Amino acid sequence: MAKQMLIDATRGKRTDKAPWVPYAGCNCAYLIKERTDRYFKDADLLAKGVVEAARTYHADGIPLLFDLSVEAESVGCELEYWEDNVPSVRIHPCETETPDELGLGMFTKSSGRWPVIFEAAAKAKPQLDEMDCAMLGLVTGPLTLASHLAGVRIFTAVKKKKEFAHAVIEYAGRLCAESVRFYAEMGCDIIAIVDPVSSQIRPETFQEFVTPNCREAVQAIHDAGKTSTFFICGDCTKVIEEVCQVGTHGFAIDEQLNMNFIRDIALKYNKGFGGNLKLTLALSLGLLSPREDALVSLAAGGTKGYTFAPG
Repeated sequence: MAKQMLIDATRGKRTDKAPWVPYAGCNCAYLIKERTDRYFKDADLLAKGVVEAARTYHADGIPLLFDLSVEAESVGCELEYWEDNVPSVRIHPCETETPDELGLGMFTKSSGRWPVIFEAAAKAKPQLDEMDCAMLGLVTGPLTLASHLAGVRIFTAVKKKKEFAHAVIEYAGRLCAESVRFYAEMGCDIIAIVDPVSSQIRPETFQEFVTPNCREAVQAIHDAGKTSTFFICGDCTKVIEEVCQVGTHGFAIDEQLNMNFIRDIALKYNKGFGGNLKLTLALSLGLLSPREDALVSLAAGGTKGYTFAPG
């Protein structure tokens, strides 16, 4: 079964072949000929787009929604919506004050776009199950969410104003865990903590700020009986060992990394791992043959714990 094969691979198990997950976000809107500023706000369009992407790409698993602004918007961050891209955060409420000082609390199922996402999941899940396609829930990781809350200041605060940084990132970690619970309730088979900017910090900073603030979210995934993974972008070579120690069943990386190196690290820690189809050089710019790039990744990844996906 395709869904179970993906779950097994994410958990580091051997599979007959590498399962395939297209990280379709805005592309879901493109497939159904919709503008993304409408797509990300409409339950019917979200469900239609993700199902169409799963069908078009013969996916073994697909994210319900690839938008890392959901949690931030739910606690008051103002967004800019675009016709052909994901929403971006315009206002960072914690630039000068901590969440406690501002009186920021926990979002609920009625906050922001959560009602839309719950409705979209209810519509999409049965159709994805019929296709034997896993539904992935993507949760914004603590450092990335903290950067939405506090802006770029968070990256200097982790060294120069640690008390402030801890306050913001710990709050982000609690939001992350609640988001996990929502996606688990929606029926997501795999839940990913997506923290792309955590590749920009040193290993000791990762251990101090990211690792502890992922624990509640990881535990929530496992308590719900779901499969966990951690997505990171950029050249995360210096923190890849820390990524493997976050506690998730697996992880996924960017196109910048060497798949042989990543495979060996994953096998060392008995983790599932995903990537490394080159989204920019092959799929977007065509500077490399997508077919040859895919063959290279599949050969390097093998069939123990490997999920073929864009980097």
